[in-house]
Amino acid sequence: MHIYDSVKKTKLPFDPIVPRKASIYVCGPTVYDDAHLGHARSSLSFDLLARTLKALGYEVTMGKNFTDIDDKIIKKVQETGKSLEEITTHYIKRYKEDMRALGVSEADIEPKATESLEAIESMIQGLIDKDIAYVVSSGDVYFDTSKDPKYGTISHKVTDDEENQSRVEHNPQKRNPKDFALWKACSSQDDICFEMPFSKGRPGWHIECSAMIEKHFEGNSEYTIDIHGGGADLLFPHHENEASQSRCATGHELAKYWMHNGFVNIDGEKMSKSLGNSFFVKDALKVYDGEILRNYLISVHYRNDFNFNEEDLLQSKKRLDRLYRLKKRVTPTKASKPNIAFQKDMLRAMGNDLNISVALARVEQMISETNDRLDENPKDKGLKRETLANIEFIDKLLGIGGKEPFSYFQIGIDKETKAKIEALIEARDSAKKEKDYAKADTIRNELSSMGIAIMDTANGTVWEKI
Repeated sequence: MHIYDSVKKTKLPFDPIVPRKASIYVCGPTVYDDAHLGHARSSLSFDLLARTLKALGYEVTMGKNFTDIDDKIIKKVQETGKSLEEITTHYIKRYKEDMRALGVSEADIEPKATESLEAIESMIQGLIDKDIAYVVSSGDVYFDTSKDPKYGTISHKVTDDEENQSRVEHNPQKRNPKDFALWKACSSQDDICFEMPFSKGRPGWHIECSAMIEKHFEGNSEYTIDIHGGGADLLFPHHENEASQSRCATGHELAKYWMHNGFVNIDGEKMSKSLGNSFFVKDALKVYDGEILRNYLISVHYRNDFNFNEEDLLQSKKRLDRLYRLKKRVTPTKASKPNIAFQKDMLRAMGNDLNISVALARVEQMISETNDRLDENPKDKGLKRETLANIEFIDKLLGIGGKEPFSYFQIGIDKETKAKIEALIEARDSAKKEKDYAKADTIRNELSSMGIAIMDTANGTVWEKI
C-alpha cells in the first residue's frame, strides 16, 4: 500500500506502527446542522481507505470524532431553546443516517468532545505545567507556539505565508500572534461552560482531537496513530495546531502519515455556507439513491477537488447501471471466488494511493469482457459464479454493486406506484393461468406504457424501470 503524505508531499509506502494493523483518525463534523457534500466526500474518501486496507489484510481501527461543543452549537441552542444534548444528539443521528445511506461504515471509535473533558483537562494541565501553555487574565488558556521549534512543519504555511496568520485569532494578551486557544473561558451567562482548575469554560477546537487520539489510541514511542485524515481545509490551522500541542504534551509525533481530501465545488465554487450553495446530503438523497451518489462521489480521486453537477452524476449512474445489468444477467447463481487477476488488478489500483480511476476502468473492462463471453456461451455456469464473486469483491472494496439487481432498477418508484405494478403483475399471472393470453398481453402493454419492463423467470415475474 502506498499513500500520499500531505506533509512530505510525496507518495510513501505504508509502514504501520504495528505490523498488519492500521490506526486511522478522521476529523468528523461539528454537529449543529445537517451533513453536506463536503462531509460526505471526506467520509467516503476514508471509507475507501479503510476498505482497501482491510482487503489488503490489515486490521483497521478507525476513529472519527463529533465536535459537540462550539460557538455555532451554542448559537443554535440560544436560537431554538433546546438543550445542547438535544441539538447534538439530533444532528449526530442525522449524520449517521446520511452516511449509512452512502454506504459509509461507522467508525470503531466515535468520541465526543463533551465526553472527553477529563482527557482534555489532563493534556491542557500538562502543557501549563511545562510552561508551554499559559492562562491569561480572562481565564483563556493559550498554547505558546514559540516553545515548539517544529511548529509549522505540518502545513508549511505558518512561517512562510503571512496571509494565513489572519486565520489565527487575535488577543493582546497572547505572547505570540500565532498562539492559539486551548481553553475558552465563559464569556457570558448564556455561554455553555464546564468547570476546570484553570477557569470555567469550554475546550478550544484543536485540543479535543489531540486529547481524544491520545485517549483512545496506544501508538508507540514515535507516533500515536498511523494516519490522520480530513479535508484539505483542515491542514492549517487545525492539523498544524493538533500536531504541535500533541508533540509538546507527549514527546512524540501525533501521526506517521497525514492524508487530506479535496473540496466539493458546485458550479466551480468551493462549497461554502457563506456563498449560499451548500448542498445537504439529505436533499441529494431525496432525488438519488445513496449508492448512486456514492458511486458518483468516489469517481474522482480523493485528493482532487470534486465539481458536483447533475449531468456528470447521470453519466456516472449509467456506468453503475452496466454493473447491475451484468449482475442481473448472472442472477440467480451462487458466487464462487473472484478472478485472481481481476482481484489483483483492483487491489493494485486502490493500493496505489486509492487510484479510483484505474480501479473503475478495470471494472468497466471486466463488465465488457464478461458480457462478450456470456454472449458466446450464455449457459457458462462457472463464469456466472465467478462474475458474481467479482461483483461481491467490488462491493467489499468500493461499496457498490451490493444490491439485488432487480431492486436496483426499481429505484425511484414510489410505494403507491410499486403497489400498482405488483397488482398488475399479479393480475397478469392470473390471466396466464386462465389461458387468457389477450388479457395478459394487454396488462404487459399497460406496464410498458408506465415505463416498466417485466421478465418471467423460474422464480416468478420480475420487473424494472426502463
